[in-house]
Amino acid sequence: MSTDFPRSSETREEWSRAEEWSRAELLARIVTESQRHYADYSLFNQAMADHVGLHPTDMQCVALLDMEPGPVSTGDIARLTGLTSGSATRLVDRLVKAGIVERHADPHDRRRSLVSLAPEARQRIGAAWDTPGRAFGAVLESYSDSELAVIADYLHRAAEVGRAQAQRLNSGG
Repeated sequence: MSTDFPRSSETREEWSRAEEWSRAELLARIVTESQRHYADYSLFNQAMADHVGLHPTDMQCVALLDMEPGPVSTGDIARLTGLTSGSATRLVDRLVKAGIVERHADPHDRRRSLVSLAPEARQRIGAAWDTPGRAFGAVLESYSDSELAVIADYLHRAAEVGRAQAQRLNSGG
């Protein structure tokens, strides 16, 4: 199998020769690029967390809360982040103290509270995402609608596999 794949600094035109690659070469390239993407995104997450004054795990929780349609329980945060319930409670306590999230009484269960991003934190973190968001958006703009559909499908399906494999690993499987 050839290993002379384009490096991440090469242009999209240089990637056009991918049509000449065998399926095995393409699959190997996807695995390599997925690993590179994960490592680079971890670095980006750390830099963004440092920029807004949060721990990377806290930043991950903020990003997940931002995607939720409404307030969530601490148990939901544990499930979303893979933390234990005790660790999720400590994370929420830290974020409340920092003014990043707010606790609200659950209207359906008075014994439980729900957590949501504080409006000021949502604004501050959203502003920090402006420049990176435009940069990531510019990458996506270079793809056709059909290519975007494939990318979205892959990301969705890969995330499902990742969650399932995390569950398997965490259960000792």
